[in-house]
Amino acid sequence: MNRERLEDVANAMVAPGRGILAMDESNPTCKRRFDSIGVEADEESRRAYREILITAKDSSEFLSGYILFDETIRQATGDGRAFPEIIASAGGIPGIKVDKGTLDMPGHPGEKFTQGLDGLGERLIEYREMGAGFAKWRAVITIGDGLPSTACIEANMRSLAMYASICQDADIVPIVEPEVLIDGSHDITTCDSVTRKTIRSLYRAMAEQDVFIEGTILKPSMVVSGTDCPQQAGVAEVAERTIACLKNSVPAANPGIVFLSGGQTAVQSTVHLNAMNAMGVNLPWRLSFSYGRALQEPALKAWAGGAENAALAQAALALRARLNGAATRGEYSPDMEVAA
Repeated sequence: MNRERLEDVANAMVAPGRGILAMDESNPTCKRRFDSIGVEADEESRRAYREILITAKDSSEFLSGYILFDETIRQATGDGRAFPEIIASAGGIPGIKVDKGTLDMPGHPGEKFTQGLDGLGERLIEYREMGAGFAKWRAVITIGDGLPSTACIEANMRSLAMYASICQDADIVPIVEPEVLIDGSHDITTCDSVTRKTIRSLYRAMAEQDVFIEGTILKPSMVVSGTDCPQQAGVAEVAERTIACLKNSVPAANPGIVFLSGGQTAVQSTVHLNAMNAMGVNLPWRLSFSYGRALQEPALKAWAGGAENAALAQAALALRARLNGAATRGEYSPDMEVAA
């Protein structure tokens, strides 16, 4: 394990004013998104769309990294340049999703367990040779009647810790993503409690696994009300509760926290991130973003499957990247939503 390399890459991933574009959708997820714009999701259409995202020059200033899917890291532009090469040449860091999705957790109806540890070490060596500097693994925690169970939390957090250790042995920075799902009628207090329990379990497991915390990045959910909760918490409460939760759960040695948008709209996720960074609280780690749909959706709609719309799609991505870059400094304002 090269600790100096891991720490350098982790700090670069949360450089001031920059965040991470999550474009690691599986093929079924990509199909659902393409269906929404009436585009067939075949290998070439996925490649063409992702080329638009990766080659958007006005976005790269605000994006430190790009999380890729296995198919994507092997693809290239129309003129033959490998996607990881394009990212690195623009000053970004290529990353790779390495979990293999979720399964129903035996004995725990309604709960999921993330798979993918088998052969992970060998896959990481291959990805590193293709240019990957970091990886991502997502665990899913559901809030519901009697959920989540302690067994589900601990099983998933142990797997996250093992994944992180395997990554670091390969000199790849692990993003650890314990996503507490936004779906449900639970209130923000319940979300707060479950998020604290989950993140504390994660760091206990990583301590037991001797994970080098300075060479990791945390990708958590924000503390928000469930989507079906009749009482939706306001922006200030989301910011205050999320910061308090993280201060109570995340070691100071962690270099940065990149939030997932987790079902929030593009604007909501930007507003919430900005509110946290505008609080003026002295935090031991940087707060940034690792958004998928909240960054991509405007670009996807602008593209609509047409090569002639590439510039419009890139402008839409660039706007959201710039606004979220401002939010990492607490400098976003709603009037910035209109492109200059």
